[in-house]
Amino acid sequence: MLVDTDLVHLRAGGTSVVVLLDGNRLPRILHWGDDLGELDAGELRTIAQVSLPAVGDSVVTYPQPVPVLAQLHEGWLGRPGLVGDSGGRRWAPVFRTARSELVTTDASVALHTEATDDAYGLALTIELDVLAESGLVRQRARLRNLNADVFRVESLELALPVPAEADEVLDLTGRWSLERVPQRRAFDVGEWVRASRGGKPGLEHTLLLAAGERGFGFRSGRVWATHLGWSGNQTLAAERTPANVRRLSAVEGLAAAEVELAEGDEYVTPWQYGAWGDGLDELAARFHRHLRASSAHPTGRRPVLVNTWEAVYFDHDPAALTRLAEEAAAVGAERFVIDDGWFTGRRDDTTSLGDWDVDIERWPDGLAPIAERVRELGMDFGLWFEPEMINLDSRLAVEHPEWIFDAGHGPGLPSRQQHVLDLGHPEAYAYLLDRMSTLIAELGIAYVKWDHNRYLLDAGHTPSGRPGLREQTIAAYRLMDELHRRHPGLEIESCASGGGRIDLGVLERTQRVWPSDCNDPHERLEIQRWTGLLVPPELQGTHIGAEESHTTHRVHPLSYRGEKAIWGNLGVEIDLLTADDETKRELADWIDFHKEHRELLHSGVVVHADLAEPAARLEGVVSASADEGLYAFSIVERPSTWPVGRAGLPGLDDAKTYAVRAVFPTGERPAGAQPPWLADEVVLSGRVLRRVGIEMPSLDPDRSLLLHVRAV
Repeated sequence: MLVDTDLVHLRAGGTSVVVLLDGNRLPRILHWGDDLGELDAGELRTIAQVSLPAVGDSVVTYPQPVPVLAQLHEGWLGRPGLVGDSGGRRWAPVFRTARSELVTTDASVALHTEATDDAYGLALTIELDVLAESGLVRQRARLRNLNADVFRVESLELALPVPAEADEVLDLTGRWSLERVPQRRAFDVGEWVRASRGGKPGLEHTLLLAAGERGFGFRSGRVWATHLGWSGNQTLAAERTPANVRRLSAVEGLAAAEVELAEGDEYVTPWQYGAWGDGLDELAARFHRHLRASSAHPTGRRPVLVNTWEAVYFDHDPAALTRLAEEAAAVGAERFVIDDGWFTGRRDDTTSLGDWDVDIERWPDGLAPIAERVRELGMDFGLWFEPEMINLDSRLAVEHPEWIFDAGHGPGLPSRQQHVLDLGHPEAYAYLLDRMSTLIAELGIAYVKWDHNRYLLDAGHTPSGRPGLREQTIAAYRLMDELHRRHPGLEIESCASGGGRIDLGVLERTQRVWPSDCNDPHERLEIQRWTGLLVPPELQGTHIGAEESHTTHRVHPLSYRGEKAIWGNLGVEIDLLTADDETKRELADWIDFHKEHRELLHSGVVVHADLAEPAARLEGVVSASADEGLYAFSIVERPSTWPVGRAGLPGLDDAKTYAVRAVFPTGERPAGAQPPWLADEVVLSGRVLRRVGIEMPSLDPDRSLLLHVRAV
């Protein structure tokens, strides 16, 4: 439906977006957030009237609503919208709108705006959607070159405005085995920019960039956030001008000459997503609902898995791994995954990447016997690959050195002893597809752990040396899509040295992400908590590791390791061949408990309490109907106050009555004096549980207690 008015109200999923289309300009967003209800034309005109500032004598200095694609000719001196040129010409485009169209489907309500710069011969389409299931806002741009001269795109950046009440910025940082560390700062004048330039979002990637009312938490404070659905180079920015314009932008990072448009060619940006909420829980719930509605979202129960990595590393022995599979089935595992070390010549991380043939010295009968045994035991079979990587001493590198990225000075620095296989070579792509697809079919592989350990640095496509980073991401997507097409039901996990490739682009193609290589529950509590701003529990791999963490060397009891692992897609990396009977019995208890509550954990609403004590955590999952909830109260450091005191249980229905009890999956109870209610079940209204709360137990650091709540 063509739009014949200057104002459009997009409304879906509890979100309203009011868009101004006046003056033949690109779309300008006047409101993004709360559902405003049905608005008539008069009300929309009044919203515009009260939203527009006075105009002074200079368009540069007054705080006008800025189009979602900012333009220099309109007086915008902030982060540019389109940066590009044709040999130094056509560098300052002026897009005038030709028409806008409303497109309404069951999935979304969308505004498509087409604009042109006739003098430059450029055409632009902006798609602005509000998604019905989640209330997420998303937008992308499509740029077409209509001129005979090649147009080189350096960046095409879209932005979403936020109001003046958003005066604090939250983003995430981190490193290997310590991903998703939150940091906050005032939303001051200037730009706060987070860039990823390693060919993937990266371990230090912010995941999203949020701005909200100062002091916003999980349950309170209005907050807005942006995320780029792209698995390659990118930049997120929070920008505030002296005129108090505040915007959150997201843009794909392009290397030199990566996008050169000949006549008729077009470039399409990745989707920029926007979420909002009263507190981070509501904001995150929008992303969760979006992912749960995706066609890529796994159906059925999420199987408990055993992964061989921390149990055996590269020490592959068919008899031992078969016994490990049998022990895995005995404790209740439903999936068995053989990690790195199964292919020809692989004895450590220095060799053989790229040679995706089963090592017949280690596996003289191949992997088929253990895959069959795994299925006999009632589990499905998974296998580790690192498709995009290569070792220089592999057979593949010797035979096809031209398939290795090289910007003109050789393959560059190794990282974890490896380099990158250029999937922009059709032959390299075909080789990978053939090897992976053949093994998946022959072995009946149900699950691929897809790793990605090296950043893309001087990633030049041979023989030209031109940058191949963007093409690599597109090829990886295409490879995943084709494997899914050939092997219906196949699941893929996105792993990249842990949480280095987690975004809505890869999550359109994968059924699990690996938040971190660290299984230490002290670290995992925070890593999973902040990864959860984007990813719901059922898509996060959460493993019970060894008593002494392999990455931090902290020692934790199984009671704490088990509790922190039940909140996602549960897995085990304990060496079951050396574990004693008591350990295996307790492990089986945790697996049984997880299975008992799996439906709730993997479909409910994630909630976090905002506690005054910084050493305490209270978080959980509440069913969509608010009839049931499971919470964990944890102490992560020595508290400054003792005892911690009462805490309210978030997410319950004020009008319902609930029975609350502490649960002990292995029978182990906290030591020392504890609140009286802990000995029995208590019954209270949701309002009382939320507003008055219950006294929390006295726990030592790195200890927790589970609470089960059900409506009565």
